[in-house]
Amino acid sequence: MIMDRIALAILIIGGINWGSIGIFGLDLVAALFGGSSSPLSRVIYTLVGLSALWCISLFFKEEGNRRHSAM
Repeated sequence: MIMDRIALAILIIGGINWGSIGIFGLDLVAALFGGSSSPLSRVIYTLVGLSALWCISLFFKEEGNRRHSAM
């Protein structure tokens, strides 16, 4: 399903951002979009959070459904 792939891509971007915070102390989203409290940064943080919630559903999908949706 296309939404699964979009959510996973956004979640990967969020994970990379968290990794950069943990390793380097650098919040890439805040650095690129004008600080952590800027409206655009908050939209991106919200999208990452919503993507994480969406990806929770992937744990509950049957394996057969995943194979058929990829075709």
